[in-house]
Amino acid sequence: MQKKTDQWSSKIGFILSSAGAAIGLGAIWKFPYMTGMNGGGAFFLLFIGFTIIIGLPLLIAEFIIGRGAQKEAISAYKVLAPKSGWSIIGRLGVFGAFVLMSFYSVVGGWVLIYSTISIPGLIIKDGANYEQLFATITGNPGITILGHALFMIINIVVISFGIKNGIEKVSKILMPLLFVFFIILVIRAVTFEGAMEGLAFFLQPDFSKITGESVLYALGQSFFSLAVGISVMVTYSSYLKKDVSLPMSAGSISIMNIFVSLLAGLAIFPIVFSFGLEPAEGPGLLFMVLPEAFAQMPFGELFLSLFLLLFLFAVLTSSFSMLEIITSAFTSNKQRSRTKVAWISGIIVFIAGIPAALSSSSLANFKLFGLTVFDASDFLVSNVILPVGCLLIAIFIGFRMDKALVKQEFSYGYNLSNGTYQLWFQLIRWLIPITIVIVFLGSLGLI
Repeated sequence: MQKKTDQWSSKIGFILSSAGAAIGLGAIWKFPYMTGMNGGGAFFLLFIGFTIIIGLPLLIAEFIIGRGAQKEAISAYKVLAPKSGWSIIGRLGVFGAFVLMSFYSVVGGWVLIYSTISIPGLIIKDGANYEQLFATITGNPGITILGHALFMIINIVVISFGIKNGIEKVSKILMPLLFVFFIILVIRAVTFEGAMEGLAFFLQPDFSKITGESVLYALGQSFFSLAVGISVMVTYSSYLKKDVSLPMSAGSISIMNIFVSLLAGLAIFPIVFSFGLEPAEGPGLLFMVLPEAFAQMPFGELFLSLFLLLFLFAVLTSSFSMLEIITSAFTSNKQRSRTKVAWISGIIVFIAGIPAALSSSSLANFKLFGLTVFDASDFLVSNVILPVGCLLIAIFIGFRMDKALVKQEFSYGYNLSNGTYQLWFQLIRWLIPITIVIVFLGSLGLI
């Protein structure tokens, strides 16, 4: 295969950048409120199970496709299955990344706004109503669209610099700091009065609260949080050298993702129950809980500002991967300027995201199948595009891609046993497709 001119400079750079693509809104923002809305501990266990049994093998599969072809999402399938229709997987992935980015950047704009106003200490105040603050920010069309626009501009600038000098450079510096500050937050959260009730909600499973829809959401969350199903990791791994073990890298990323999700739950739910908040609050949960926690700490304003800035970075590293898959799809022939394509793609995503940005204000009463534009976009990506994309990727690896190349890419960098390879391959070929179909049909009430 043709060697990529732009590559990750190191294994740790690739892992941290890929972890950054996975660890963002999925683990820190979406996981807590999805857990709160779907039964707490039981949802968490389902999420861990799906991540290990389904998400991890699929992450390896995407890595194999990308590095095996040394091409971005759409071209990879054309190289590995020429003169066939399998490139539809890559096209679905690019479309999914586009839809995901259109509402993801709205939340990124919220984080950007919160980060900005936290610096002069405008969030934490005596008697402050953090629920009202969130409603004020998200309910103001001008503020949300401005945040959405600024967030997209940051993405465009970083993607314009490419892989090594853009995505990797910032990921290696700030991702470790996010872990440190999250641990500090957890230590403080579990010391609040009433924290044990929150820990019990999060860690003690109550399967009576689990429905078919909850199982679908847990499956979708495992895909969302690992960024699998939209071929983002196909694009990222296409820049990877052959001396890096794909299974070991995928395992590291999955462990980090579960760990951050655990930290998010340990930080959020003790605070939720300590302050009498509702765990099923929804997308605004994190923005109302964090200020409550930091307000109780010495130098709380400073720590809130630092954490929000690092949280903003985690959100950005995830969004980088989405804009990268779109940009790389249109620069694969090297005839178009990366900078120009990044700006054009970013502007189009910004325009497409305006309805989602207005879902809490001007378009609050506009519904699609009973959902706001923001929630409908989230549902389409998390519960339709991601499962379908994962299903097609599993079928492609299991039945279409050259088996010798699959095993070769699986084995590079660290020679795992043949039994390990066979277990992974059978999961990809049979268990994962069957599980996705059963869960998907069950959520629709068809079985």
